Amino acid sequence: MTDLEKLGAFYLGTTVDDDTPDPVLYDARDLTTHAVCVGMTGSGKTGLCLALIEEALLDGVPVIAIDPKGDLGNLALTFPALAGSDFEPWVDPAQAQRDGVTTSELAARTARTWRDGLAASGQTPERIARLRAASEVAIYTPGSNAGRPISVLRNFRAPPPELDGEAWRDRVEGAVSGLLALVGIAADPLRSREHVLLSQLLDAGWRTGQDVALAQLIQQVAKPPFQQVGAFDLETFYPAKERTELALALNTLLASPSFAAWTAGEPLDIPSLLYGAGGKPRASVMSIAHLGDAERMFFVTLLLQEVISWMRGQPGTSSLRAIVFMDEVAGYLPPVAAPPSKKPMLTLLKQARAFGLGIVVATQNPVDLDYKALSNAGTWLLGRLQTERDQARVLDGLEGACSTAGKPFDRAAMSARLGGLGQRQFVLNNVHDDHPIVLQTRWVMSYLAGPMTRAQLAKLTPSVAVAPSMSTVAPSRSSATRPVVASELPELFLAGARLAPSLCGVIKVHYAAAKVGIDTWSELVVVSPLSADSAGDYWEHATLADKRVLEGASSAPAVGARFDAFPAALNAKAIAKLGESLEAWIYRAAPLAVWQVPELDLVSHPGETEAAFRGRLALAMREARDAAVTKLRAKHQAKLDALADKLTTARRRTERERAQATSATADSAISVGASMLGAIFGSRRGSLGKAASAARSVSRTLGQRGDVARAEQATVELEQRISELESQISADAAEIVAAPVPEPVPLEVRAKKADSVVVKLALLWRPA
Repeated sequence: MTDLEKLGAFYLGTTVDDDTPDPVLYDARDLTTHAVCVGMTGSGKTGLCLALIEEALLDGVPVIAIDPKGDLGNLALTFPALAGSDFEPWVDPAQAQRDGVTTSELAARTARTWRDGLAASGQTPERIARLRAASEVAIYTPGSNAGRPISVLRNFRAPPPELDGEAWRDRVEGAVSGLLALVGIAADPLRSREHVLLSQLLDAGWRTGQDVALAQLIQQVAKPPFQQVGAFDLETFYPAKERTELALALNTLLASPSFAAWTAGEPLDIPSLLYGAGGKPRASVMSIAHLGDAERMFFVTLLLQEVISWMRGQPGTSSLRAIVFMDEVAGYLPPVAAPPSKKPMLTLLKQARAFGLGIVVATQNPVDLDYKALSNAGTWLLGRLQTERDQARVLDGLEGACSTAGKPFDRAAMSARLGGLGQRQFVLNNVHDDHPIVLQTRWVMSYLAGPMTRAQLAKLTPSVAVAPSMSTVAPSRSSATRPVVASELPELFLAGARLAPSLCGVIKVHYAAAKVGIDTWSELVVVSPLSADSAGDYWEHATLADKRVLEGASSAPAVGARFDAFPAALNAKAIAKLGESLEAWIYRAAPLAVWQVPELDLVSHPGETEAAFRGRLALAMREARDAAVTKLRAKHQAKLDALADKLTTARRRTERERAQATSATADSAISVGASMLGAIFGSRRGSLGKAASAARSVSRTLGQRGDVARAEQATVELEQRISELESQISADAAEIVAAPVPEPVPLEVRAKKADSVVVKLALLWRPA
């Protein structure tokens, strides 16, 4: 059905109140004012939310979905062929046994059910294929390797330095609250000594622009780098013995075997969660069903804080940039308590609209939600509720949301609507619309297999092959005797039983290209391995390294370390030239790689990944599309309004002519009847007069019928003109949508050689 694919419209289902059900097409831009979905178990809430996510992905809008129950991974179960063999690995064998059929038979029956359900809602297998082609689904399992592991505890990532004071404090507070919750300490940010101490340590570390490792934080708890906290000295405020207890509690977390799962995997990076490597929009499902309550709270808090930091670095937009969805939000946004997750959630609900970020929350426990906070939500999707108390709480929240938006609210009418809902029926109350509607949710394209097991998650998680390490420098024998190095080259040592030498340089580099608006400084870390026979250009095998490569480096090696051979040619004279040759290597081998789209005058930011840039390109195209369609509709709106007014007038005239024709027909019948009776019973002269009058009455009736026919024809012609104009608008809009997304092209910006400044040179002994 082409009607389902309207520009920027999410097909959620069909109307229930109308005699002829019409598709419910939700304007995607309305989601920037956020949405709340409430319904009891079995109401169809999960299906509706999955349908919303599917529509967003079809429209190129990425989604981060927090999944406490473990069933949002069903988004990955899309089968365009709708074959029984596709469903067979995912159907429940126990269900097949209960039904007395084989799993193959149950899978075939399920496939037919899905095909029939999709067809009944006007969807085809081709729509599923488009969904798969337009997006990808990634299922992350923090603290576990069942799905994609995600690293959140290796370091506490420093916020961007441009973050304002309040946002910075919120970020510190959220990170510390989440960490303390993880070790079972319910800490008040204002009164808790643990919270105040950790906040000061984290704030001081982040002020240097560096990430803070958990191990570093633990060490600083025992020996803080300051001696004064407020008006008191450190010992009075928090004695060393009690600080040691806190450090031990945090160290227990660090030493736990399960801790490694929190440090492995992809980094918690919002742009990477929103777009895949090729720029394809993602549904990143954060499956946290396997975690304990404290671990869930910790992860959700960190994730929301990362979203806020990313959000504040984006330019404002009125188009929908991305969606953050959380299922079963009760407990994370309670009405009275203040868990660590509540503050960042409130921040998003209040501020995300300006950045085009839509927040969607769902729950089956409405009494456990802070409805004052949700008064910021413009869309409410309300399904069947379990108790009158639940209904009263929902009505309170909805009334507050309508009041905030300046919209009237009929509590009694809404209560009656909620009381009459069936399965998969929801009241859609959108403050951007004139009145609420009742909708029957559409059939989801994803197979609803239920909460996923660890084995099922493993099936959906691509295995990442680890390529063997290949060094460009031949290995050499090691010795317990440490080589003698010229004093002009400082030495740094990482922990390891066998250490190999490498050059390490830290250099400030200036990249500038006025034509594309690039003018930026970067501090780069360069590492080049050495061997016994290294000579000449010592940066020949250099590569750019992560700034954290020097973390944990000390000025002395570990006891018992062995050392690979050091190049004899690297003497004081050669060391003196290392800075100059490093600058030459930077100019030659380390250009700033950016992406550009000349057609849109769009260039990637320094350090921006291709995926993030493609995401920004997609948003730019969506904004241009929305603006072009709005302009198109505005261009024709006056003509449409004029035709609509004429149509209204024509319909009124038709009704008037029909009424007059009906009256004239009745008068004519009476007149003809009277003339016939006069001819039978009356005088000849009187009869002739009545016959003439009857003839004139019949003539008038025929004239009235002609007027009706002409009025009806005028109405039809106006309806046809409006239909043709709307078809033309739709065709022009479709042409706008079909415009291809321009392909980014790579661009290299060379460093300004004369501006480069070598900050540090050292010999770095790394584990061989």
